[in-house]
Amino acid sequence: MILCDTNILIEIYRENVDIISILKNISQSDSIVISDVTKAEMLVGARNKHEMKTLIEELGRITSLPIQSQISSFAIKLLSHYYLSHGLDFHDALIAATAISYNIELYTLNVKDFAFISNIKLYNPDKS
Repeated sequence: MILCDTNILIEIYRENVDIISILKNISQSDSIVISDVTKAEMLVGARNKHEMKTLIEELGRITSLPIQSQISSFAIKLLSHYYLSHGLDFHDALIAATAISYNIELYTLNVKDFAFISNIKLYNPDKS
């Protein structure tokens, strides 16, 4: 499994052909999943009821990993370690905790937001 960050889904909706190509390559050998955090962030971006309905339908086709209590607790630990030193925000802490808890790679365009977190595996499309 590869966990996709919110910015990856945003790029799909922007029809970024490079990202779409990378995701097609990933899907040939791995499952693409998102966090419930990403699902929520995408829904918050809806500009009207039609977009909201479309997002709900499209996001429903992607496996979403729930925010379980151990993920929430781990995210709080990450914040206590990295908020002051690196500015880690709560959404990113939850996404990172999800990736680490499931022992899967995180595909993000904002590598700098996660690279300092120990034990996180970041997906690098150039190495695949």
